[in-house]
Amino acid sequence: MAAESCNSRISADDLQAFCVAVMEKVGVSTSHATTTAEALVMTDTWGVFTHGTKLLHGYEKRLRVGGLLTEGEPTVVKRNPASAIVDGGSLLGQVTSKFAMQLAVDLAKNIGIGFVGVRNSCHFGAAGYYTWLAASQGMIGVSMANDVPIVAAPGSRSAILGTNPISYAVPAGKHDPIMLDMATSTVAAGKIFAAVQSGRPIPDNWIIGPDGLPSDDGSLIPDQGALQPMAGHKGYGVALLIESLAALLTGSAVTWDVGSWLFGDLSQATDHGHAFLAIDVNSLIPLEKFYSRVDALIDQIHQAPKAEGSERIYMPGEMEWERRRHALVEGIPLPEDVIAKLRELAETAELESPV
Repeated sequence: MAAESCNSRISADDLQAFCVAVMEKVGVSTSHATTTAEALVMTDTWGVFTHGTKLLHGYEKRLRVGGLLTEGEPTVVKRNPASAIVDGGSLLGQVTSKFAMQLAVDLAKNIGIGFVGVRNSCHFGAAGYYTWLAASQGMIGVSMANDVPIVAAPGSRSAILGTNPISYAVPAGKHDPIMLDMATSTVAAGKIFAAVQSGRPIPDNWIIGPDGLPSDDGSLIPDQGALQPMAGHKGYGVALLIESLAALLTGSAVTWDVGSWLFGDLSQATDHGHAFLAIDVNSLIPLEKFYSRVDALIDQIHQAPKAEGSERIYMPGEMEWERRRHALVEGIPLPEDVIAKLRELAETAELESPV
């Protein structure tokens, strides 16, 4: 995940306080606003600006017109020793998703593994935030979600599935958790929107045009084109697995029945589906022994021979953790498109802009 160029820095605490204030202005409880802001700001500290506080601009619009509800709590509608289904009540996706991942962790503490499916939710931001929650408690975490179709299948001329993101995190000892967060498309849709907004070109392997052929015209998304699946049929196959676990299994909307969280009728619920898995490491192997094994694996990969011109081999998530440490000390380096969205939010909410 590459950070975009930036022109301004803001402390994580100041940014979080602003986000909480924006949500409180439209009736979100302080508790729910804080949960959502923590997830968005952490994502910005990772340098993944497409899934951080920039999203609040769209969430705020939905909250104002009823597509996201400001009151209520996620509800466990079915629970077994190792699994559960949660109804998100059309609340902010971060609120429901944190609740669901913590429930998966609690189930895993009792029986070794926990799976929690979610229905009636909305966009949940960065999938890696939830797997980090599991890893921070000594668990291997997996999170995933379905979305409105915007990704083609090999051979199709139109969208078939959503970007259907998936993340995993593996806790370590002396090292940061191994963490991967990816869309099952070649690139997340947010990166294309950001490129179009800033006037930057896109590679021709990111999307297809209405004829089903590769295109470098990002403005075709989402109405006239579709994203290409990651690694062709492989990404398509993984996206179908996510659709099965996050939607078919949970009772949430599937493919074209999912509402767009950003476009269309913002007053209607989107019924996104999510799925969260937690594996209690200590139930299978002593936690400290596992940590040492993970650390040894990371060290082995770091020390592997490097190609000419390569100075370092990174673990998944390593760049993000390093960016976060710098951001917490030096401030978050926000790019111009994020700054513009925050200033719009400040004007709408009649608050002082944080940047």
